[in-house]
Amino acid sequence: MENLFHRVKQNRIYQDVAEQIQTLILEGHVVAGEKLPSARELCDMFQTSNGILQEALKILEQKSLVEIRPGIKGGTYVKNASAELMAENLAMLIRSHTISLQHLAEFREGIEGAVAALAASRSMAADNQTLVKLIDEAARCREEGLSGWNRFVQVDEKIHTEIARIAGNPLYNFVLHSIYDNIHRYYDKFLPAGEVEMEENFQDLQLIVQSIAAGESDKARQFAIHHVRRFSSYLEQKKRQNPEL
Repeated sequence: MENLFHRVKQNRIYQDVAEQIQTLILEGHVVAGEKLPSARELCDMFQTSNGILQEALKILEQKSLVEIRPGIKGGTYVKNASAELMAENLAMLIRSHTISLQHLAEFREGIEGAVAALAASRSMAADNQTLVKLIDEAARCREEGLSGWNRFVQVDEKIHTEIARIAGNPLYNFVLHSIYDNIHRYYDKFLPAGEVEMEENFQDLQLIVQSIAAGESDKARQFAIHHVRRFSSYLEQKKRQNPEL
């Protein structure tokens, strides 16, 4: 491992150290569960101080790329750099509310449009049956009126994440799961709960699922984008009505 590192640049030392170790992890030179060399050895390899090294390791720990274990048998161990861990950064952005409603809408339009189109081109009979069952479940929630609103929202999420699974791209899948696992903070503040909104959302979901089942990628994309735009307009409208939120 010693030959894989080079002397760090003096103008951004701890970032350089972190980037070098990160590159080795992401390129598979060190694997999950493997222990990095001791702090003294790493300082010698990078020709830098222990303080600089610790700053670099903190960055990597925050990115969930390494785990720092205390004690005699402790040390710095590489974690599994999966797409799930990378999606945590997106989750943190959503939770912090540093992403505006407009930015979230733009991002979701592109992602969910692409995912729906892929799902339409890749769905199998069993996938379509699953989506139809979820639509039927959403219909039952709709029949309950406002008392079924919370369950309807949950089924809505299930439909979107199922479409992401059918699309067959793990990056899209992880990203959308991250969004839907954390978007409730926006729901709670800005999403109006009404029978009209429920009916409109239900009709959108039906059209998306029907397009996927028919293998119509272009229609599925457009219906998904329209659905996100409608949803986003609800949020923006309530935000304008309640600027203190």
